[in-house]
Amino acid sequence: MRLPQSDHVDIMLVAEGTYPFIRGGVSSWIDQLIAGLPMYTFGIIFIGSSKDDYGEPLYTFPPNLKHIEVHYLFEEKSYLPKKRKGNKRAFTVLRHFYQEMRKENPEIPEAMKKISFFTKEMTMEDFLYSKESWLFMKEVYEKNCPDVPFIDYFWTLRNMHAPIWKIASIVENMPTCKLLHSPSTGYAGFLSFLGSQVRDIPFLLTEHGIYTRERKIDMMSAKWISFHVPTLLEDSPKEMNYVKEMWVQFFEKVGLLSYRSAKQIISLYPGAREIQIQHGAQKHKTEVIPNGVDMKRLNRLVEKRSDPIPKVVTLIGRVVSIKDIKTFIRAIAFAKEKIPEIQGWIVGDMDEERTYADECVAMVEAFSLQKNVLFLGFQKIDDILPKSGLLTLTSISEGMPLVILEGFAAGLPCVSTDVGSCRDLINGALDDDDIAIGSAGAVTDIANAKDLAKHYIHYLTDAQLWKKAQESALKRVTKYYRQEQFLERYQALYERMM
Repeated sequence: MRLPQSDHVDIMLVAEGTYPFIRGGVSSWIDQLIAGLPMYTFGIIFIGSSKDDYGEPLYTFPPNLKHIEVHYLFEEKSYLPKKRKGNKRAFTVLRHFYQEMRKENPEIPEAMKKISFFTKEMTMEDFLYSKESWLFMKEVYEKNCPDVPFIDYFWTLRNMHAPIWKIASIVENMPTCKLLHSPSTGYAGFLSFLGSQVRDIPFLLTEHGIYTRERKIDMMSAKWISFHVPTLLEDSPKEMNYVKEMWVQFFEKVGLLSYRSAKQIISLYPGAREIQIQHGAQKHKTEVIPNGVDMKRLNRLVEKRSDPIPKVVTLIGRVVSIKDIKTFIRAIAFAKEKIPEIQGWIVGDMDEERTYADECVAMVEAFSLQKNVLFLGFQKIDDILPKSGLLTLTSISEGMPLVILEGFAAGLPCVSTDVGSCRDLINGALDDDDIAIGSAGAVTDIANAKDLAKHYIHYLTDAQLWKKAQESALKRVTKYYRQEQFLERYQALYERMM
């Protein structure tokens, strides 16, 4: 597929491992934002791990999406190693940067705010091969972790920092724009920070989940990280823990850098805003803008529902470990004892963590649940929601799941684990009127299959309870989470920042 190209856009979105190659979640939010604000032209800078991890684009591009460029940060580039001294002054700046990042209110060295620092003063070859780089790594190693095998520390540090030079090249060559907008910190946040400094344009951060928290959860299973785990560490728990900690600290510092350099920091719900502030975001920069859904389209699905309540619990999400699909399978096994005909539909891509997906399929077979748990792959939610009796999320980490709001708008109660804003969405939290609306489902602890099953049984067998939850769901999403509200707030924010 030919990707659109332009020399200038109004707003450049930096998509880390999401749109247009991954469905749902942040990708759906990006698609909704671009299509809903046709008065602006948008661009996408996609940064991913390696080309093999992604297929063809999965979205039809809105007319105002004028530019898409694709970059893979962890694909190896061949360099011919050769003896080089390195720029001593540049490595002094790097040492200063490390010292600053240990502070509560770090200041970025002025030299690192210029693209020439990465393209001339300290090139990627300098970082990979120079004597000054060797001295720098040796110095930091001896100071911080002399008990860890040096070879493991050496390769981890190199692999962690190598994408920074690719990011500098992206910033140097990207189209002009009026605003950089990143939906996360991480490498996308670093790219936005550097772009805002080099191009002298504002940087807007919308954090969908707390990036550093999610990286702690999936640090060793995420392709971005496991691609670089040294094989020597496989049987060395102590060293492996230190390598994990190195990655965590790296993303924490990059997150702090994003918070400090962003002109405005958006979270999706009040609890996330408080966490951002705890992690170093300045309170006066922070603001909450919840997700919104297309009520006009989704409300039509309510009319497609039929009695009785379908004995179907639907989980819409990728089959990945952070969604804890295995707990959902166990919950269906427990619920089957009371409702033999119950079905659990798993609607989402199975290719992102293929090994985990295969384990889930094997688990279904081991529990003899082939007639009760169905892997449906990607489906249009308009076809799935009217046939479902309950929506569920069993995740161990979420931000503000758009799928819950979509389910509410389609008249579907939800049973979810207590992650992200799920409790706020289900029970109400924005104000007294929101709380007074009542519960639109139930919330359980993480990985509690028996409790999930208990609520599945209650709602699928008690029509009065189900109907009351449906009414609360429709009232809440109509009053607080309409797409028009979401788009109006972003339009105002864009106007203010540009």
